[in-house]
Amino acid sequence: MKSILHRKDKLIITTLEIIDEIGIMNLSTREIASREGVSEATLFRHYRNKNDLLMAVLDYFTQFDNDLYQTTILKKLNPLDAIRFFLSSLAEFYENYPAITVITQLMDTLRYEPELEEKVRSIVFQRSQLLEKLIDEAKKQNEIRKDIDAELLADIISGAFRETCLKWRFSRNFSLKERFNSSLNSILASFAI
Repeated sequence: MKSILHRKDKLIITTLEIIDEIGIMNLSTREIASREGVSEATLFRHYRNKNDLLMAVLDYFTQFDNDLYQTTILKKLNPLDAIRFFLSSLAEFYENYPAITVITQLMDTLRYEPELEEKVRSIVFQRSQLLEKLIDEAKKQNEIRKDIDAELLADIISGAFRETCLKWRFSRNFSLKERFNSSLNSILASFAI
């Protein structure tokens, strides 16, 4: 069983690396199998088709989000510190594992695959709902102005995160974590009481 899980994990990581290097349009099961040194038949023993493998990639992508969300709750931080912790930790993870940032840029493309649409929707809205919840708590604790719409502010923060990731993917000549933390602090300061 361990070797099966190991092979499946390797296929996921290889898939991410290929998408990062040559794009989703050039992703093929043949390329994945070739890089892993296995036959396509071996790949299909683990994943029914390319979309099944992409679903596993999305699950892998969200696992860190889920773990980080639980850690954020356990830390019992005030709402603004929780937002900072969650997103700063996410940026640090991405900076240490650059290939995974490709998924943040592919959400709109992947949602057009009927088998993946619901998973993509879930990922996008789960992050947004976490931010909205923390923003609403910050409003209750008078850390953020009460007239600010939580969903709108969550969209602004999420958009800044995606844009910073995209620029970082192009150049990698700055710290993703530091740049985003600076952006986040500016955004939050703009809406603070």
